[in-house]
Amino acid sequence: MKPGCAAGSPGNEWIFFSADERNIHYRKTMSNGALQRSVILSAFILLQAVTGFSGDGRAIWSKNPNFSPVNASQLFLYDTFPKNFFWGVGTGAFQVEGSWKKDGKGPSIWDHFIHTHLKNVNITNDSSDSYIFLEKDLSALDFIGVSFYQFSISWPRLFPDGIAAVANAKGLQYYNTLLDALVLRNIEPIVTLYHWDLPLALQEKYGGWKNESMVDIFNDYATYCFQTFGDRVKYWITIHNPYLVAWHGYGTGLHAPGEKGNLAAVYTVGHNLIKAHSKVWHNYNRNFRPHQKGWLSITLGSHWIEPNRSENMMDVLKCQQSMVSVLGWFATPIHGDGDYPEIMKKLFSILPLFSEAEKEEVRGTADFFAFSFGPNNFKPLNTMAKMGQNVSLNLRQVLKWIKLEYGNPRILIMENGWFTDSYVKTEDTTAIYMMKNFLNQVLQAIRVDEIQVFGYTAWSLLDGFEWHDAYTTRRGLFYVDFNSKEKERKPKSSAHYYKQIIQENGFTLEESTPDMQGQFPCDFSWGITESVLKPESMASSPQFTDPHLYVWNATGNRLLHRVEGVRLKTRPVQCTDFVSIKKQLEMLVRMKVTHYRFALDWASVLPTGNLSEVNQQVLRYYRCVISEGLKLGISPMVTLYYPTHAHLGLPTPLLHGGGWLNPWTVKAFQDYAGLCFQELGDLVKLWITINEPNRLSDIYNRTSNDSYRAAHNLLIAHALVWHLYDQQYRPSQRGAVSLSLHSDWAEPANPYVDSHWKAAERFLQFEIAWFADPLFKTGDYPTTMREYIASKNRRGLSSSALPRFTEDESRMVKGAADFYALNHFTTRFVMHEQQNGSRYDSDRDVQFLQDITRLSSPTRLAVMPWGERKLLTWIRKNYGDVDIYITANGIDDQSLENDQLRKYYLEKYVQEALKAYLIDKVKIKGYFAFKLTEEKSKPRFGFFTSDFKAKSSILYNHLISSSGFPAENSSSRCTQTQGKAECVACSFLLQKKPLIFFGVCFFSTLVLLFQSPFTFSEREEKFWKAKNLQNILKQGHKRVLS
Repeated sequence: MKPGCAAGSPGNEWIFFSADERNIHYRKTMSNGALQRSVILSAFILLQAVTGFSGDGRAIWSKNPNFSPVNASQLFLYDTFPKNFFWGVGTGAFQVEGSWKKDGKGPSIWDHFIHTHLKNVNITNDSSDSYIFLEKDLSALDFIGVSFYQFSISWPRLFPDGIAAVANAKGLQYYNTLLDALVLRNIEPIVTLYHWDLPLALQEKYGGWKNESMVDIFNDYATYCFQTFGDRVKYWITIHNPYLVAWHGYGTGLHAPGEKGNLAAVYTVGHNLIKAHSKVWHNYNRNFRPHQKGWLSITLGSHWIEPNRSENMMDVLKCQQSMVSVLGWFATPIHGDGDYPEIMKKLFSILPLFSEAEKEEVRGTADFFAFSFGPNNFKPLNTMAKMGQNVSLNLRQVLKWIKLEYGNPRILIMENGWFTDSYVKTEDTTAIYMMKNFLNQVLQAIRVDEIQVFGYTAWSLLDGFEWHDAYTTRRGLFYVDFNSKEKERKPKSSAHYYKQIIQENGFTLEESTPDMQGQFPCDFSWGITESVLKPESMASSPQFTDPHLYVWNATGNRLLHRVEGVRLKTRPVQCTDFVSIKKQLEMLVRMKVTHYRFALDWASVLPTGNLSEVNQQVLRYYRCVISEGLKLGISPMVTLYYPTHAHLGLPTPLLHGGGWLNPWTVKAFQDYAGLCFQELGDLVKLWITINEPNRLSDIYNRTSNDSYRAAHNLLIAHALVWHLYDQQYRPSQRGAVSLSLHSDWAEPANPYVDSHWKAAERFLQFEIAWFADPLFKTGDYPTTMREYIASKNRRGLSSSALPRFTEDESRMVKGAADFYALNHFTTRFVMHEQQNGSRYDSDRDVQFLQDITRLSSPTRLAVMPWGERKLLTWIRKNYGDVDIYITANGIDDQSLENDQLRKYYLEKYVQEALKAYLIDKVKIKGYFAFKLTEEKSKPRFGFFTSDFKAKSSILYNHLISSSGFPAENSSSRCTQTQGKAECVACSFLLQKKPLIFFGVCFFSTLVLLFQSPFTFSEREEKFWKAKNLQNILKQGHKRVLS
């Protein structure tokens, strides 16, 4: 589930200052908002002047115009991490140790900060008490199975006044005991020297990190730690996230010591932290590395930012500035050229300067890139350098940016994870999804982007003190009741999940089995679904029905003018005169489908809702659709009633009479169905009475009893129609009738919690079995559904009541379906959440979660093909070997041409249907893709646009031509394929019959006109020859007489 604090796009908060104002402004006392704005002052002017940056990080935001959402590099990666990958957890001393003044520990700046700024926090009770319960921490480490444990040393516990002289014996004993226990368990210790708990004495005497004297004092403290613990420690971290130390400690005042408003102090603190780290690194490198053989770095933290417009260079530059001003502030001197980024030096005249010697001293003082990516880098949002761009939790992109900026260093992720609210105990479901997302992004960075990440730290081992959030949020893998005496560590769901990831070294278990080769039978119904087909009231081509003659004013107003007094012969209207039918047939022929599912418009057929007024023109139109399709070898599946959220689809009188809450609607539906069977049934072999009656609860939702009453009437109406067809029409028409149920699959959102498994099954019972059990099983509603509602009634949580079938109704409903028809689009992740109230949704007690790692559509439909197969096997298990038609399956795709998401979706879902057919022996009789054309201003589900332009997904016809996924070089098993191809040629002739007739006439006329001169010439020549002959004979005759 996407966390609320990072879900929205930050606003534009640009503030402009002149150069003089900028240099003066930092000296003034600033509020949090003013401090934030000062970081980005005059940015437009600066960015226009900047021509480049030290690294190539900007390239990360350039978008490939041919980017595919289904590219393998973007999909969830099922793979393992490299062998010997470093798996660990971390804690901060102040957050978990407790015992803030026990055994000689001195006060820290955070102890003082809590007393002065967080007065509601009880520092004595609200703690995990790791100092006391060390063994419980070690048991938690054993449970997870980590290869390293990152912890920090409490500087004031070791040296109460901060000066490295004589160490506090109790504190020294604690850390020695911890290190020895880790070595014994073969768990690598990674030790952080400073995680924000500066001894209060140093703050009071020197002003803390504002004073350069801290550089040597910190080096003395580090030297003692190297000498004392270095024989057991191979990985050292000097300072944890210095950005937050400087920014929140001395800028916003959100962290200890709580100073704010002085921007010069912020950058002075950062400067001293870099110099302190550098000095310690050289100390270790020179004096301890030769014999201890260890590595040392500094943990740098950051957020991530995405441009509003990736094609806009100014937005990209703002993103680069945002990253440079946070991560680059410390990373560029240490991992780069030894100096601050050029963009910061130009922006901030108050930024301290490194001498050339200091640059040389600072540069390269890290043996690996230690990186932190967690909520502390994102909170509060109004203190972030967002530059008006969009905050993002894309860890993979940050790692790629680091690679481009700093030459692909070896990276150890020292802190990563998210948070839950304080009331969440062990069931931290959202934390699982956040961890899954982050970990897979790291895996993709390693395997796809070739980034050298060699370890990962889940944060944190235990619930503890969360800095300015105190105890209002939790981040631990183990739950701790801070008010309890024993402070037991209880593993959360995230602990179980992380343990599984470590054991498998990644993501090895794909939900779906590998793709297979195989084909559906030759009589398989390959179809496409359209929603309600709006009829044309009259023919769109009137030239054969209009008896008038017209003259075209070609040189004037170019209009047709009727010639009065002249009437021509006409002919009856033909089906091919309807332009919309021609368009549909053209699209269907391109799709190569064998079946076409569409819905009739009840309100158009019977405007009054009863048989007193039948619109024969509408029925004729639908008959034309069916008959013309049959000529092309396309059989119809006709839906009688197709309600939607926006349009209930009832005739107006029925709608005003209460709709499906009124039993009269049941009788009206039976009459309407009978009329359709009578008028169209000789052409239709597959009928759907009602589309998705189980979704009408979204409309009849005033109370749960309204929902259940409407559903009850819908079931009765369907059963009456089925029996009507069975008794009066089936003997002669030999068709089949059912209704189509919305049938999405459900998975437990948290597989480690039993209540989530029960919620998933309960969702299926309330969503599908609600209608399927009465029809295919018992003649009554599911027992599970009745019992659960009754249980809620007894507890006073609901007053809902399912209707009762009479014995006659039960017998009528049971078996009133010839096949199981389902509309399936996605799989839902559900969890148990008790709800109070008498509504259908409340009765289910389920809540939905979005798995952010899943490929999904613009409307957030998750692409999870294996859910379809699970659904099909569930139907077979619950309702036997019933014939099944998948009557709608599809996804929305924003693309108007190359809809790659839809192509991927169709291929994967048909593949899972094939597995269900061949492996699970599910009797799938047909598959109908959804839908033929898209509608304007609605999610784009269509294979064709609203103006009938084909998208690339019409390659669905390849699956149809192949009857699935045949093996290479295999010939088609179905002779119908050739016949179908021949039929298409014939259908073309039929479809273009008027045009062909006109062409023949036109060609014949041309031939006659071309031949006329020659014919006339020949006749004239013969005439004159005959005339000459007559003259010769006359002259000869005269001569004889003479």
